[in-house]
Amino acid sequence: MAKNKTVETKNSVAGFLKKITDEKKRKDCSAIIDLITEQTGIEPKMWGTGIVGFGSYHYKYESGHEGSAPLAGIASRANAIALYLSNFDKREEMLSKFGKHKTGGGCIHIEKLEDIDTNVLTKMVKKSIEHRKKQFPA
Repeated sequence: MAKNKTVETKNSVAGFLKKITDEKKRKDCSAIIDLITEQTGIEPKMWGTGIVGFGSYHYKYESGHEGSAPLAGIASRANAIALYLSNFDKREEMLSKFGKHKTGGGCIHIEKLEDIDTNVLTKMVKKSIEHRKKQFPA
């Protein structure tokens, strides 16, 4: 069975942020990471080379495939900032109040921080983490 590529690493979140060449995107990612850390009390960790994750859960599928993943995460992508949040109840309702975004590949994509309502973001992160913990109890 193939090994998971996205696993928790010892790499530095600060080091990851320094590699984001677009200054605006770097500041927005840093602000979102700080906001999530402050609201959840969970210290950010690097997952793979490009995802900043918060907390973790272990999953095992019927196929036998298993691994760990962050409860919530953020990544800087070429054209957007990707937010990794679960499909919790009322997600679509909250997204309607979230601000300018796109969804795809299981992520919520935003271009810049001022396009979204950060109060809605913090609520969505908390709901996502609660959902993952119920879905995959420790």
